[in-house]
Amino acid sequence: MTNANSSFLNEVNRRRTFAIISHPDAGKTTLTEKLLLYGGAIRLAGSVKARRAQKHAVSDWMEIEKQRGISVTSSVLQFEYNNYCVNILDTPGHQDFSEDTYRTLMAADSAVMVIDCAKGVEPQTKKLFQVCKMRGIPIFTFVNKLDRAGKDPFEIMEEIEKVLGIRSYPMNWPIGTDGDFKGVFDRQKQQIEVFHEKNHGQSVVESTAGDVTDPAFRDLLGVDLHNRLMEEIELLDMAGDDYDLNKILKGELTPMFFGSAMTTFGVKPFLEYFLQMTNSPSGRMSNHGEITPESENFTGFVFKIQANMNPAHSDRIAFIRICSGEFRKGMEVDHVRINKKVRLSQPQQFLAQDRVVVEKAYPGDIIGIHDPGIFNIGDTLCQDGSKTKYEGIPVFASEHFAKIYAKDSMKRKQFLKGITQLAEEGAIQVFRQLYIGTEELIIGVVGVLQFEVLEYRLQNEYGVDIKIQQLPYRYIRWVEMKDFDPDTFKTTTDTLIVEDDEERPVLLFQNEWSIQRVAERNPNATLKEISVK
Repeated sequence: MTNANSSFLNEVNRRRTFAIISHPDAGKTTLTEKLLLYGGAIRLAGSVKARRAQKHAVSDWMEIEKQRGISVTSSVLQFEYNNYCVNILDTPGHQDFSEDTYRTLMAADSAVMVIDCAKGVEPQTKKLFQVCKMRGIPIFTFVNKLDRAGKDPFEIMEEIEKVLGIRSYPMNWPIGTDGDFKGVFDRQKQQIEVFHEKNHGQSVVESTAGDVTDPAFRDLLGVDLHNRLMEEIELLDMAGDDYDLNKILKGELTPMFFGSAMTTFGVKPFLEYFLQMTNSPSGRMSNHGEITPESENFTGFVFKIQANMNPAHSDRIAFIRICSGEFRKGMEVDHVRINKKVRLSQPQQFLAQDRVVVEKAYPGDIIGIHDPGIFNIGDTLCQDGSKTKYEGIPVFASEHFAKIYAKDSMKRKQFLKGITQLAEEGAIQVFRQLYIGTEELIIGVVGVLQFEVLEYRLQNEYGVDIKIQQLPYRYIRWVEMKDFDPDTFKTTTDTLIVEDDEERPVLLFQNEWSIQRVAERNPNATLKEISVK
């Protein structure tokens, strides 16, 4: 093996790329910040909610996110820790932005699921978990907010099994969960780590660690808490699942960690165990079969497009997950969909608003490339002319629809530019009624809050005020049939025929009964709930 090859393999093996998922307000963005804190990327963590610090989360960059204290875009953050190179994909917390989260999960090798200890498994967590399970990626669970009163940890374990259908193995165990949190017992190291709250979680937490049988800990915890801990550990050892790394890596068993992201307690042990347990980047399926990261041919795919990250320069960034080979700044690659060579200049990596120009990057890394309007979500790039194409990224079915107009007809050009760019980002889906001009656009979104973000961004980034006219449709189906003719296709009175941005026929329905009737009346047509880019 040459030194160059050995160096490349070493870079691949030290990569860890994961997404953080949760229900809104479970503390996902706070956990992301504390991981960055340990990686030395930031010295002082600014909580989304903390008024003491008056600082917004480092991973939330859009003004609307800062105002509401929610993440509506996916951030890409990289840091070094213990010779690992860690790529975090922080996903939108709000359920209305689940489509962006889905695409982000396509670029991750594993997922960290954050659960609020008081609320347990919530609806959005369940939805996102199913995506992870479908991909078969490892899922690590961080039970958060232990510094507050919460559910019994055995109850949370049972809930994870019943609601999500996955067994769990607690890596540590909380001591005092009824609002009197004292610390955790590390089951691997067989030691207690005692919790000290200082500085409102803005810097790295101090802790006292030692053996569970040490008399000093009986004195520190009190006899009752110490005895209860000993009983619970014995019960876990006897009745709980065994630690099985193979099952964890297959996504069949989730390791559980208890802690408090707000106060930083339990974050460091979680990070260290996670990095040891999870794998380096995995292979991806393509039209040529599985492609391994070690392959010399550079390949990657676009999973996210974001316009106007820097309002001062109306820039547009395509986020690329590198799947194989070594990326070098300025390299020329094949853009497979449009069958053209493109030069990847100005590659960047991100820490929220801070950008660094990248000279080299490796499988598992996420890079941002300046996009002059040639990239779409799901596009594959490859170096060797093999026309490699990775599996497409599914498009979620919109559940809310509205007609959108520019209030000022003189701003039609800016309006159409904004709509086109936001559609290419995947923030909205654009449909056109047949035989009607482009002035009347129908916009589909997964969640209604996306209309608010659409209005905000068109106004702030493109200078266009819009009118939104809600439509009664709730269901969408893509039509697959030979020689589709809208004039002879049989629908119901409350069905609307439109076309998407790729001019494919699409049906909008008000109820499920109509879907059934249309399917019966057109036996040669297949009505599909999901489209693939």
